[in-house]
Amino acid sequence: MRRTASRRPDDRGQVTIEFLGMTPTILVTLVVLWQLVLVGYAFTLAGNAADEAVRAGTAAAPGARQGACRQAGLDKLSGAWAEGATVNCTTAGGFVTADVKLSVPLLFPGVISLPLDVEGHAGAVEEETD
Repeated sequence: MRRTASRRPDDRGQVTIEFLGMTPTILVTLVVLWQLVLVGYAFTLAGNAADEAVRAGTAAAPGARQGACRQAGLDKLSGAWAEGATVNCTTAGGFVTADVKLSVPLLFPGVISLPLDVEGHAGAVEEETD
């Protein structure tokens, strides 16, 4: 009986067993990475929504500022992200600020949220009216 150098008879199927053993570790790693991407994306969305809100708030009349600010802040968010979002605008000394708070979803937006909120903050000088 001749043996080949590339394969020993008692190692047959070893790669399959090792792959099956590593599959849960690979899947858990991918899920954790995906969740981290969602957290980062939530920070990006909150910051952008705050920028849009403060931009609309500075251009609106003082009486309509909160409504315009809230509408602009929620406008760029999709339905799943906008459900738990809060947008607040304040004016003090000619300076308008917007604060946006978003809930971070667990794996998919719109299903279950983590007990983690992400906040975005933006400010701009109030526009002058002639």
